[in-house]
Amino acid sequence: MKKKHLIPVLVFIGLAILSGCSSQSKLSKESVRLRLHPENGVTYTATAKANMMTMMEVQGQSMSMSQIMETTQSFTAKEVTDAKSVIETQVDAIKMSISQMGMKFDYDSDHPEKTSPMIAEQTKEISNSIKKPVTVTYDALGKVADKNDDLDMSQLGNVILELPEKDVSVGSKWNTNKAQNVSGTDIKVNMEYTVTAISKKSVDVSFTGTVESADVTGSYDGTASINPQTGLMMNSTTKTNLSMTINEQGLTIPITVVGTTTVDVK
Repeated sequence: MKKKHLIPVLVFIGLAILSGCSSQSKLSKESVRLRLHPENGVTYTATAKANMMTMMEVQGQSMSMSQIMETTQSFTAKEVTDAKSVIETQVDAIKMSISQMGMKFDYDSDHPEKTSPMIAEQTKEISNSIKKPVTVTYDALGKVADKNDDLDMSQLGNVILELPEKDVSVGSKWNTNKAQNVSGTDIKVNMEYTVTAISKKSVDVSFTGTVESADVTGSYDGTASINPQTGLMMNSTTKTNLSMTINEQGLTIPITVVGTTTVDVK
């Protein structure tokens, strides 16, 4: 049975993992209004690191696959007002290592000629997305104001969260609901954020979430730090647990994906 078809599905689900983290010490009882307002003309760099383990059941046999992925993405605020932020972004580099059944497959967008032959075809879509800038406009709450189908690989959702309309203080909660298409699979993600600490430099939150679709269910939980001046997420850690079923050559294969993703923005 061919296994190569599993790789692109899991890669893109991995790229779509939502992320979040925490820090800072001095607490404040004051309320804060979170609005997206990055510094005009400034270029930010987001580095996401994902470590995932995939377990599957194939004809009564248990199989596993580990995947380590690092994505570097830059984005620049081109126009910023109180009502909107126009941002140009591109994926600068992706590195990936997959281990399965005693074999190891590597991919590095900086050196595509060294890609493991067995995943060369599957990584073409990733290679085609590298260093291709796209522009997206967000409103003040971090919601996409102009739909751009080229954003699937850009993953600005890792650093631009949908912010609450009301001011927040320690203990405040807000919810977001987002639908997206990941490698041909429609997924609905529901998140709840809780403010755990506030300082001049950071609004720290914990979060939980669920993912639902016809083929994928699961949960997220983690922590994140948001810059109260820019509304950007500065760092995050997310734990993921997903279950899905795929059909391959007439077989129904149950799959579980667990992992941790960290994101840092400089």
